[in-house]
Amino acid sequence: MARDVVKIFAPASVANVGVGYDILGFALEAPGDYVLLRYGTKPGLVIKDIKGDQGKLPREVLKNTAGYAAHRFLEYLGELDMPLEMTIHKKMPFGSGLGSSAASAAGGVFAVNELLKLNMHKSELLKFAVEGEQIADGAYHADNVGPSLLGGMVLIRDNKTLDITKLYVPKGLMAVVIYPRIQILTKDSRDILKPDITLDQHIAQSGNLATLVAALYNSDFDKISRCLDDTIIEPQRALLIPYFYEAKEAAMNAGALGFSISGAGPSMFALCNSTFIAENIAEALKKVYKDHKVRTKSYISKINQEGAELC
Repeated sequence: MARDVVKIFAPASVANVGVGYDILGFALEAPGDYVLLRYGTKPGLVIKDIKGDQGKLPREVLKNTAGYAAHRFLEYLGELDMPLEMTIHKKMPFGSGLGSSAASAAGGVFAVNELLKLNMHKSELLKFAVEGEQIADGAYHADNVGPSLLGGMVLIRDNKTLDITKLYVPKGLMAVVIYPRIQILTKDSRDILKPDITLDQHIAQSGNLATLVAALYNSDFDKISRCLDDTIIEPQRALLIPYFYEAKEAAMNAGALGFSISGAGPSMFALCNSTFIAENIAEALKKVYKDHKVRTKSYISKINQEGAELC
């Protein structure tokens, strides 16, 4: 029997992973957004409601990341007149550096695939999800959308062609994310970046990224700890995040393999190799910001291998 409604969960993501600016990201188990899609009564896709956004997000399909991603997919299918109603449940803060717009875009396009029972591979849907997120920040990149849709740790060789690889994630690898309740817009975080780097920076960053990939496949946690050293983006964006270096020191002292900024920030992430260490890191990070009277939200998560999924 055909479904007349689907509910999709699309997870948050950590982009860049320190050393892979715009080309590396991984999915979290929580938080994430929910997208409901059902058949309507009038031709075309409409956004019936958005919950949890405090009225901040556009209800027009072509201005909303989930709506636009679904619209572009329906256009590709030649089904723009199909009567569909979308409801979006935002469960993530805006401007947090956790891929909120990407999660909605991934959820929107995957919802169409599931409702229409198209059984298309997620990699075939990625282009439309990336186009959906693009209307939020103006950039065409898949380091948030890729993990949110596909799951896992995703490496993008080329964003233009979306030549991507899901990397092996060693057993036991855990992520800790701390979100200080301040807002940094992706556009502002991009504008602060200098366009040029030195040859030494290029060599160091290339070595760290390449060795991180090898260390993941070899489950070499010691080597992972030596790779998570961002010499290019972190020093520039850290200036936007209060008490960043104090938080980094606390995380490393608590046993983190590495610590850096999640996407455009202000969220930060640590990687570690046990739940016990993850809990210690989370407590250490919360204490840093509590001492400075900054409210935070923290998450402890395995790397989510599923990505967008039917609830």
